[in-house]
Amino acid sequence: MIVAVADAGPIIHLDEIDALRHLSVVDILLIPQTVYEELEAGTIPPALADTEYDLLEAGEKCQERNADLDPGETAALTIADERNATLLTDDLDARNVAQNADIEVHGSIGIIVLAFSRNELSRSEAIEQMRSLQTETSLFVTEAVVEQGIELLEEEP
Repeated sequence: MIVAVADAGPIIHLDEIDALRHLSVVDILLIPQTVYEELEAGTIPPALADTEYDLLEAGEKCQERNADLDPGETAALTIADERNATLLTDDLDARNVAQNADIEVHGSIGIIVLAFSRNELSRSEAIEQMRSLQTETSLFVTEAVVEQGIELLEEEP
């Protein structure tokens, strides 16, 4: 069972390529209230309404996190740590803090790999979506990262 806490990045970036539905491959999706408010400040992706998730407050430990992260990333990290959940973020600093705290972390490409592993899309669709993340979204992702994602597809049974 996969319990994951989403930062705004994967929600925004997957929505930009019409792939937000892949968040449904997570068994339990948690979204911090702070992240939801960040999304509200822009536009909440309409496809999010089709995704089952729970809104949570981060709690008091939230203030103890890295000051270089924004409030949404901080809240997501705090909840992921408290719930022993996977963190979903595309932010490099948040990924580094998570890894240093032994929190499993995946970004938008990792979500696509998970969707592939759960037979939600074909290998060619997964590759196309990874490349679309690089070329059609506001996410900065290098060719090397896309190639690493494609290699992960090869490792799946």
